[in-house]
Amino acid sequence: MIAPVSSKADFGAFIDLSYRLNANDPNWVPQLRAEEVAKFSAAGNPYFDHARVQLLLARQDGRVVGRIAAHIDELALAQPAEQGMGPGTGFWGALEAEDAEIAAALIAAAEQWLKDQGMTRVLAPMNLSVWEEPGLLVKGHDHPPMVMMGHHQPHVQGWIEGQGYTSAKTLYTYDLDITKEFPPLIQKIVAMGEKNSRITVRGVDKSKFDQEAATILDILNDAWSDNWGFVPITDKEIAHTGKKLKPLVREDLIMIAELDGEPVAFMMTLPDLNGIQQRTVGKHGKPSLLGWIKLGLWILKPKNADMRVPLMGVRKSLQASRMASQLAFMMIEYIRRAAIANYNGKRGEIGWVLDDNQGMNAIADAINSKVNKEYRIYEKGL
Repeated sequence: MIAPVSSKADFGAFIDLSYRLNANDPNWVPQLRAEEVAKFSAAGNPYFDHARVQLLLARQDGRVVGRIAAHIDELALAQPAEQGMGPGTGFWGALEAEDAEIAAALIAAAEQWLKDQGMTRVLAPMNLSVWEEPGLLVKGHDHPPMVMMGHHQPHVQGWIEGQGYTSAKTLYTYDLDITKEFPPLIQKIVAMGEKNSRITVRGVDKSKFDQEAATILDILNDAWSDNWGFVPITDKEIAHTGKKLKPLVREDLIMIAELDGEPVAFMMTLPDLNGIQQRTVGKHGKPSLLGWIKLGLWILKPKNADMRVPLMGVRKSLQASRMASQLAFMMIEYIRRAAIANYNGKRGEIGWVLDDNQGMNAIADAINSKVNKEYRIYEKGL
């Protein structure tokens, strides 16, 4: 039986199921349960301000055996159809099931809810917005994801494709050995940029956190506005994300590039929280007292920390120019140096990157990074 989440107990079961079903996967990273509660709650996630969300549970003989979240984003509906979203497009995500039959029933129930809401097409999985955990992991199951990326067991791909879903877009993450210097050509490009008096590349100022966040948001919404799947981030969402990530923000790991004194590009890098969470959070998302202490100390002073670049952007007026690439290489190089010197970093991950983003894929290739994970967003007509 599949039914909507309609009580506090149902909601708790929805949250807890992922911990139970993934507990034996060595590459699954348990997130703090409180964070998961916030993610799927209107009170804790500003995505709900512009989205309709229906959580569903599957039960057999009174036991919870599956879950899914169907949702419709009003901001996505307002985007041009040629950019991947647009009118009639709904979503589902957060799929967890004990077997393929249960998964099929959950997907069908999510599709029916979307159709009842007037949707004619579905993109999935989305957990929840495109800015959170989009896509299904289809390559790279053999190592844990970095912070703010999803992990799925390999058999889920067959479950989804078996319901008539086809690929809409593939997202890449790139793995980089940051202990190695970049190729001589890239070093030359960086050195030339350092001699250009028009260019300033600086770290963010945490004492002006709100102002810096607003600058990054402004560049991001401009830089990404023509990308497939783009949905604008609201001021409330950036404030919420900023507050959530502020403990991880390091002034030497987030760069803003200025041209003639005007901010034109940024690169956000975060120490990989997943690495320490995998060792401290526990399989139910509730750390022990010792776990909390270890987690808190690491956040205060990350050490032996791998790095993830979840976001970067260059204003549209500069895109496809040599200047855009130069600014990107300069920011990557400065962050690479800081990651080694201040956090004993060894590995970096860039992404996600759209498979047809030629500029970013070329930059990733130029610094000798390699695709280590692929996430697939599927589509289906309703």
